[in-house]
Amino acid sequence: MPKDENFLKANNARHLWHPMTHPADHHRNPPTIVTGGQGVRITDIDGHSVIDGVGGLWNVNLGYSCQPVKDAIAGQLDELPYYSIFRGTSNDKVIELAEALKDFFAPDGLSRAFFTSGGGDSVETALRLARQYHKIRGEAGRIKFLSLKKGYHGTHFGGASVNGNANFRTMYEPLLPGCYHIPAPYPYRNPFNESDPARLAQLCLQALEDEIAFQGAGTIAAMIMEPILGAGGVIVPHESFMPGVAEICRKNGILLIADEVITAFGRTGAWSGSRLWGVQPDMMSTAKAITNGYFPFGATMISDGVAEVFEKDETGKAAIGHGYTYSGHPVGAAAALACLAETQRLDVAENAKARGAELFAGVQALKDKYDVIGDVRGGYGLMVALELVSDRATRAAPDKATAAKVQQVAYENGAMVRVSGPNIILSPSLVLTADAVQGILDALDAGFRAL
Repeated sequence: MPKDENFLKANNARHLWHPMTHPADHHRNPPTIVTGGQGVRITDIDGHSVIDGVGGLWNVNLGYSCQPVKDAIAGQLDELPYYSIFRGTSNDKVIELAEALKDFFAPDGLSRAFFTSGGGDSVETALRLARQYHKIRGEAGRIKFLSLKKGYHGTHFGGASVNGNANFRTMYEPLLPGCYHIPAPYPYRNPFNESDPARLAQLCLQALEDEIAFQGAGTIAAMIMEPILGAGGVIVPHESFMPGVAEICRKNGILLIADEVITAFGRTGAWSGSRLWGVQPDMMSTAKAITNGYFPFGATMISDGVAEVFEKDETGKAAIGHGYTYSGHPVGAAAALACLAETQRLDVAENAKARGAELFAGVQALKDKYDVIGDVRGGYGLMVALELVSDRATRAAPDKATAAKVQQVAYENGAMVRVSGPNIILSPSLVLTADAVQGILDALDAGFRAL
């Protein structure tokens, strides 16, 4: 029998620890308990319905009513709810999915899939395979990883080690040795005091070359980066940056891992973030939108060049000692197949581009109106951030209550938005309508007006 709302409110924090939260926080600040979702809207336990400006967590690209994916999950549970794809067994759906993903990611030069349980697992897989790739080739000294400050790559020990935010590192150190970070191409705040994106991109690329020279190219396995930095605050690099990184990596024998857990499948207005910048990475970590958030699932995509090294090995070094119980889960694979078909049928990348332009223009207008908004970032699809400040001249961070107040009032006025540090982040579903864009902007306007 379902528990009543008083039970749920009273017990949320009693025996449940939430991710990314102090365990005591939800005793002091009871969370919104979401009990329903329809289209691009969610409904809480009190019956309050709002536009979901967060898109679940960057992952509900097709909204909450995507029946083909739900039907695929239900049908597969009846057919085959689980079987392992460890050595010696496979299943039909995972074979079909690998073929579909090969076609989808062909423009990115990626043709092999290693299936995982989610984004953090996909990152971990890419990092491990990168080290193994070099060992197979006889360069066992290539063990180090490079990444960007402000980058986010999940919270497994490998992912946390290449993360560029102290919040995910400090309390868990010591982390993986051999991980080094270069400045992010973040025009609003950077160590070069450079606000011109093109010039900043060049300075960051120089920093990358300097770090490679310092470490020694022969000691570095891979560079991992998001094509647009998501959780770090929607940091959009200049168009020259990722191609520049790719060229430097290629020149130095370093693999390039594109972390596209957020950006793959249309979020940026292109089918992948790598494609947006015209780059073909050596590997790509994906998850989130691959099943529309309806089933925990991910895929690490691998290029022909990397695949060839593994597949042509005759020494035994290419035997992969890595995998997950739920790698290639047939229910997840069925969900992903249906999701991929619907994603392409609806051409959500095109809608993300159009609605993203409207949303970005709207937050720029809010910046003109409210001094508490120091910077707005976006302009590529449906990923937008507003960075709040207590003083525009000094760019000093606001107190925590400021962003929390905006979020609360926006929610009361019809939209869920996400607070991350000084940033308000918007990552709504890619099936968003123009009316829903305006609804998010109106709710934010009310939030800032209330300060």
